[in-house]
Amino acid sequence: MAEDQDIYTKDGTIDHRGNPADKRTTGTWKACPYILGNECCERLAYYGMSSNIVLYFSYQLNEHSTTAAKNQSNWSGTCYITPLIGAFLADAYLGRYWTIALFSIIYVIGMTLLTLTASVPGLKPTCISKDVCDPTGTQVAVGFLALYLVALGTGGIKPCVSSYGADQFDDADENEKKHKSSFFNWFYLSINIGALVAASVLVYIQNNVSWAWGFGIPAVAMAIAVVSFFSGTRLYRNQKPGGSPLTRLCQVIAASLKKYKVQVPADKSLLYETADAESAIQGSRKLDHTKDFSFFDKAAVVVDSDKVKEPADPWKLCTVTQVEELKAIIRLLPVWATGIVFSTVYNQMGNMFVLQGEQMDAYVGNSNFQIPSASLSIFDTISVIIWVPIYDRIIVPTARKYTGHKNGITQLQRMGIGLFISIFSMISAGILEVERLNYVKRHNSYDTKKVPISIFWQVPQYFIIGCAEVFTFIGQLEFFYDQAPDSMRSMCAALSLTTVALGNYLSSLLVTIVTSISTKGGKAGWIPDNLNYGHLQNFFWLLAVLSVLNLIAFLFVAKWYTYKRPVGTLR
Repeated sequence: MAEDQDIYTKDGTIDHRGNPADKRTTGTWKACPYILGNECCERLAYYGMSSNIVLYFSYQLNEHSTTAAKNQSNWSGTCYITPLIGAFLADAYLGRYWTIALFSIIYVIGMTLLTLTASVPGLKPTCISKDVCDPTGTQVAVGFLALYLVALGTGGIKPCVSSYGADQFDDADENEKKHKSSFFNWFYLSINIGALVAASVLVYIQNNVSWAWGFGIPAVAMAIAVVSFFSGTRLYRNQKPGGSPLTRLCQVIAASLKKYKVQVPADKSLLYETADAESAIQGSRKLDHTKDFSFFDKAAVVVDSDKVKEPADPWKLCTVTQVEELKAIIRLLPVWATGIVFSTVYNQMGNMFVLQGEQMDAYVGNSNFQIPSASLSIFDTISVIIWVPIYDRIIVPTARKYTGHKNGITQLQRMGIGLFISIFSMISAGILEVERLNYVKRHNSYDTKKVPISIFWQVPQYFIIGCAEVFTFIGQLEFFYDQAPDSMRSMCAALSLTTVALGNYLSSLLVTIVTSISTKGGKAGWIPDNLNYGHLQNFFWLLAVLSVLNLIAFLFVAKWYTYKRPVGTLR
């Protein structure tokens, strides 16, 4: 009988038929190729649009540089806000599998409509020449409708795929659990393989063949992503949705406020918790009591009016585990906030780096081949592809010998290293812009479309960001999954992704503020349409300073952080 029990997972996962997941036939690396394949193709589709979308706004929709940069930031930001919708549905009602399936369909619809706006007469803007177009209001509206359908689709998928992949490894099995950290590294690698193809092939097609083909190929890639995902259905392990996490958090707050005069007993064992070894929350282990944010412990204090019955009214009396869920989210918020500035720096690859590159010599050697400025993001991708194996196979084992930590360094240490590295990407970009403008000034070539300085001088700033990503973004991905309450992992993955959204919005806000201030008195400002008259380097210096201040804040937050302590088993 015990042997029969050992063949099933102990983390509450079930197979596609709703039966307990059999460890021999489901999950682990057997299931992961389908998930990684889905992510690779989906990211190819996403980056096939986002890498060059600022130039699409500029040339096809006839927008000014600042407007195009803000629209790119706003759209990209929305792609990282909508994960909250997908995550809520996944954790509360649908589960991760069906959430990914539903939003994948929305994604394909948006991609198809976007392709039609670039290929079908009437939807496609009328262009006098390749880079001079005159779109109608309807054409612009349909284009943005397609883009925001894509934002909804990709947002619904984003928080679920990484968590769904991690779900394939049983937390209660030490042999499987040790592979989970590696999964996050290889998951991020698959993202960048898709981005590599997008930045190298699709951007070239968009700039030199047509936007119709440039959007059509990502649409096909997204269709392949859907096929890849459904192909692994029989192998997947699925977590049961645990009901609305937002409701549970609100119940703790409400119960705490109702009992604000109640004293919390010194003996924490007197606080309310279910008698079973399992948590009252489906899909979640019990959480051990922690000392901080003790006000919310009032929600678990049993008073005479509660008249405890099973189950208790959660709006009046909450379990310790439910209280600890809220505490875990509160503890995550300061760490989450420090990711916003890093995401603002990361966002510059999609707008300011591209606009800077447009003013530089894009010829490869002495050939007639020009590399599109948006394609320089390929070096960010190459950097990630280089650093992921180095980190996973060299840095982690080496660090483990000195620290004794199973992952070499903690997730917070990993994130901090990435924040430090990112500062130098802005310094590199600023130095390059100073040199570019010095050339313009020396040769009085302000009205020259492209300054004869090779675009490949941008490579260091892209490469540095790629290195920073491997430390910060992957560390953040793993940290939020690991520290999230079991039944709120999609929500916490979405929470980590919103730092990218807010980073994009912050970038847009900074552009607006900088433009408003720097153009006073009729000045060209920091970011004019012709950057030869501007001071883009000042924008990079501003981000470098913000990054330093952000790193200092992160160090304080990391020192203060208390890790969660799960106990018991999943149901």
